[in-house]
Amino acid sequence: METIMPKTRMLALIAFNLVVAGCASDQQLLADDQANAVNVATRRGQFELSCPTATGIVLSSNLLQPVLWNGIERAEYTVGVEGCGEKTTYVVVCQVDSVSCLAVSGRNNAFSQ
Repeated sequence: METIMPKTRMLALIAFNLVVAGCASDQQLLADDQANAVNVATRRGQFELSCPTATGIVLSSNLLQPVLWNGIERAEYTVGVEGCGEKTTYVVVCQVDSVSCLAVSGRNNAFSQ
């Protein structure tokens, strides 16, 4: 009985470490693609707002679960872009470990006050 308890504790410790390592890697994946996502959204915003000085900022980010049939991991960012008295939001989806990102218009286009 005494030998079973240490094995159980060891397995629990290994499982805990895997969970913690998984969380850290998700945050790292999001951080790695963030600059590219902001750049893609900002460039689209500069064009659509006719404002070359517009800037972007990440409002939220999320790691999407891979689709079963293709297994591609994707990161999703909501990016706010503001400049020349206007602001808008974009949802940007980036393929993890790739420079491939797509910025889609958000629903809330508004004028800054």
